[in-house]
Formats: sequence, C-alpha cells, structure tokens
Amino acid sequence: MKKGDKIIYFTTPIYYVNSYPHLGHAYTTIIVDGLCRFYRLKNYEVFFLTGTDEHGDKIVKAASERGKGPQAFVDEVAKAFKEAWDYLGLTYNRFIRTTSSEHKKTVQYVLQTLYDKGEFYLDEYEGNYCFGCERFLTSKELDERGFCRDHQRPPVYLKEKNYFFNLEKYRGWLKDYLSKEDLIYPSFYKEEVLNLLEEPLPPLCISRPKSRLSWGIELPFDPEYVTYVWFDALINYLSGIGYPEDPRWQVYWERAHHVIAKDILKPHAIYWPIMLKALGLPLYKKLYVHGYWLMQKLKMSKSLGNVVDPIEVSQRYGKDALRYFLFREMAFGYDADFDYAQFITRYNADLANDFGNLVFRTLNLVEKYFQGRVPAYGPLTSEDLNYRKVVEETLEKYLKLFEAWQFHLALEELWQAIRFSNVYIDRMAPWKEAKEGRLERAGTILRNLLSALKSFALALWPVMPDTSQKLLSSLSLEINTLSFEEALNWEFPPEGSLIYKGAPLFPRIELPKETTTSEETKMAEERKEVYSIEEFRKWDFRIGKIIHAERIEGTDKLLKLEVLCPEKRQIVSGIAQYYKPEELINREVMLVLNLKPTKIRGVLSEGMLLAAHDERGLTLIVPEREVTPGAKVS
Repeated sequence: MKKGDKIIYFTTPIYYVNSYPHLGHAYTTIIVDGLCRFYRLKNYEVFFLTGTDEHGDKIVKAASERGKGPQAFVDEVAKAFKEAWDYLGLTYNRFIRTTSSEHKKTVQYVLQTLYDKGEFYLDEYEGNYCFGCERFLTSKELDERGFCRDHQRPPVYLKEKNYFFNLEKYRGWLKDYLSKEDLIYPSFYKEEVLNLLEEPLPPLCISRPKSRLSWGIELPFDPEYVTYVWFDALINYLSGIGYPEDPRWQVYWERAHHVIAKDILKPHAIYWPIMLKALGLPLYKKLYVHGYWLMQKLKMSKSLGNVVDPIEVSQRYGKDALRYFLFREMAFGYDADFDYAQFITRYNADLANDFGNLVFRTLNLVEKYFQGRVPAYGPLTSEDLNYRKVVEETLEKYLKLFEAWQFHLALEELWQAIRFSNVYIDRMAPWKEAKEGRLERAGTILRNLLSALKSFALALWPVMPDTSQKLLSSLSLEINTLSFEEALNWEFPPEGSLIYKGAPLFPRIELPKETTTSEETKMAEERKEVYSIEEFRKWDFRIGKIIHAERIEGTDKLLKLEVLCPEKRQIVSGIAQYYKPEELINREVMLVLNLKPTKIRGVLSEGMLLAAHDERGLTLIVPEREVTPGAKVS
C-alpha cells in the first residue's frame, strides 16, 4: 500500500442542539475516537469530524422555552457539546457547526447545483406535519390513533407551497446499488433499508417557507424559503472537509466512514446517497449503525428521567472506566442496557482485579527486586515461550476483531490474555525465585510480563487512552513513538529502562455489604457437608463447545444453548445477565451431563453449565487451553 493510501475519514452525526449531551451522543463519539486512535497506531492519516446541527423548528422552540433567541441558544449548547468532548479527551480534527459561514456557503452551493440540474420543483402539498420529525409523515408512519410513532403526538395538518426533490427517480438505482455493495454494517440494517425501498419513495420536501420558519439556510434561488434541516445537516460531511474548494476534500471523501445510531438510518441510507448521486459524487465508503443504550430495557428519555450524563459518570468513576464499559458492554449494532450494578461489576472484575492487579504486582516486584529497572532476559523455558505464544495469538485476534467492529469480542479476547498473565505470574512465582537467589530466573519472568504489559497498553490505547499512557510512562515509553508494530516486540521496554510503580490504576469500588440472610446461612452450612470419592465419580463432568446461543423470550436471565460434548445437546442456562449470546459462540465450557433432562420455561435442558459466582458477578469455568469437545473432567 502506498503511503498516500493510508488515509481514513470518520464522522459522527452532527448532534441536534435542542438538548445537551447525553450517553447516546457520547457513545457514538467515543467509538469514533477509539477507531481514530486505532488507525493512528496503524500509521494512518486520520480525519475525525464531529459537530452540531443548529437549524430547524425544534431549535426555535427550545430557545423560546428558555427565553433566548435561536443564535444565543445554539451558541450555548454547541459550546456544551464541545466542552464535553474536550473533557472526555476526544481527538476530533474539526468541530463543525451548521451556523458557520463556511457550511452555509457549501449548502447553498449544493442547493444551487441541484436546482440548476432540475432536481427540485415547486409544488403545493398538504398533509400531516410532525414538528418533532420536522417533516411531513405518510399514513404508515402514524399509529392507530393517528399519532407520530416516534414522538407519540398528533401531527399538524399543513397546506403550503414548497420545493421538492424527486427521490423516486433514484429508488431503482439505490436498491440495485445496496443489493450489490456492502455499504451498511451490520448487514441487518441493510436489509431494513432494502425493505423500505420495496415501496415507492415520496418526494422529499427540501424547503420551509420563511413565513413559518426563518431559522435556517436561505435557498439561493428563492429568498422566501430556508432549506429543510436534514438537507442542511447531511452536507456537513462534505463542508467539513472543504468541499468544493479545498483540493484535498476528495482524498478524504473517497475514504469516508459514517457512524450513526439506528434512529437516523433512513436519512443516511436513503436521502444522503440519492443527494450524492444527484450531485454526481461517489457514495461514502461505509455506514456503521449502532443500537440504543437503554435503562431497564427502556430507551433513555428526559420525560422518563432515565438519561445518563456521561460527564457525571466520568467524574465519579473515571473517563477510561466509562469508555471501557461502552466498548465492552454493547455488541455494535444491537441495543444494550446501561446498568450501574453491571458497570461496577465490570470495573471491579475486569479493571481493578484482572488488569489493575496484574500491573501493580508486576511493577511492584520489579521495584522490589531489581531497583526499579527492566531486568535482563535469561534462558526462556517452555512456560515462558508458551506465555508469549498465548499473548501473541490473543493480540492478533484482538486487532482483527477490533478492526471488524466487534469491540466487545475483541476486549473479551484481550482479557483472556490478561487473565492468563495472572495465571502465569502465580505459577512462575518470581518473588519465590528472587527470595531463593535465582534472580536471573525472576528477571526473565518479570521481563516477559513487562513486555506483555506494554503490548496490553498499546492494544488498549483506543479504548482507555489515559490508562495506556500512564502504563507506558511507567515503562519509560511514550505512545507517540510507538505503533502496533511494537506490540509483538518482546525487547520493549529495553533492558535497564526505569520502571515507575505509581498508584493502582483502578482502585476497587467498595459497595456496602449486605446482611447475610437465613437462606445464605443455610447454604453455607450445606457447603460444609463432605462426600466420598465414589460419590464424586458418579457425576459426569465434561468439556463442551457452544455452537449456538439465543435468548429465551419472556425472560431476562435464560439462554438456550446448543453444545457439542461430543454429541449435540441443548442446555438452558441462567447466564443472560452476564453474557450476550454472540459472546458464547465457540466458547468451551465445563458441563454436568448426567442430570435428568428437565424443562425450564417450556424449553428442554439436557445438562448444566458450571460457573463461579462472587461479589464481582458470574464467570464461566473454562479450560486453560482448547480441548476436544467431550473431554472428561476429573
């Protein structure tokens, strides 16, 4: 690949400023920030565009409710968005505002170009107008009461002259293009768009009369109108890179990747491609669509009082803890629940116990036995080489999964290596080697671990940049001088480099202890019973491989699993609150097979998964390495 080819352009939506930043806005922008950091570590030139959408009916209404004019109001809210992204450390290249003179100029250029091509026509239209959607609705978009399905309000019947864009003219082309091209990810959103394209597309009203709405960009060919807010907003993806005057706009546009939430799929997957086609411009490279963050299965909304403030969460638990949870908890494309109990469980289990503890133990031992300097390697044992192999294979899988937008699976893969690192340090016991005078052996173990920590820090920089920088600084390394090429280099950090232990990266979050119930006391007493080896041998413990997993309707806790052990069995397991179905595919687990088959919620279960449960949550018991499905556990 030529150096000039290593360029990538990412965009978030520009956020509508009728309200202040919330978790949904933060998720999209943090994901894009993580991807930009990822590609920078792959030595790409990255352009990251975000910003605010500042015109339309809802802006005027929100400003009026606060006793302000539209410009003063959008200035205030746009500033809040920018300050939020700066506080969260997001590395955007440009923060664009649709009220800027540069953007207005580009929008008017596009409008005039399409008007001159004959794409717009003036017509009188009457119909149901939703001020929440800021457009006319079709009958299919109304519920049985005649209300807008999205805003749960009755639309207003309007009759007025406006300019229209004939979308139907391009429906056949777009349908054919989407059928052949891999434009939308995940693919089920592509199918959703193709289903919409089965029906004729109504004309898109691209104007609003100034007599009703003056807060917008004036049509260059008719001063009595302003343009429709979506027509204005979508063009930011071009104006933000200097279209049409900056000669480099095309370099970025050929590599444009849009990231959005599923509620704005239609404008991005139908309106925007047709606008580009009409302009004679190539389509963007890819459209990535994520689901909603929910609270107790409900979409967040101000009226329900369940909106999560990302700044508040960051100030309470840390910016990187929030970023980790967002990347780890949502399978990109699907909805996910934001649950504070699960947040704390993940924090304590993954960050404080697994990762933070590994870092602190390793650096502490180097400080204690090697005067805070990277020790030299001695001869490597088979255990050392196997440890390297596990770390290398895991990192390679992590990088592939991350680049494939499977962030939750990538992090689970990486945590396998982090957990194995804890197993390695426990088994090798470098403190014991040092105490017994075998400093060379202790140094080799710790040098291996220091290099692995460097690799973990590099891998995690897109997800937890502050933590990665702290860890790299503790190893006398700087992120600006490194790339993913150094992730598998076991000579980094170099011998003799200073190591700084510092404070624990993630202090545990202590929760109030609950009073022990009589049932728990009874269970504790039952655990004191002992059994003979003959009784133990009656149980058939085996390793199984999960090949299919799905939720059982009507329950939040149960999953239906198909497991090879080696025959195929169906097992119902109450682990849905801890594992998503897609996380379990190809996972090897420990099973009890000689239980009497039973039905749970009407679904047959032919065995039981074994798991451990403590104050940090539930974790499946898995073999240390891959074994043959059906292997007996003894």
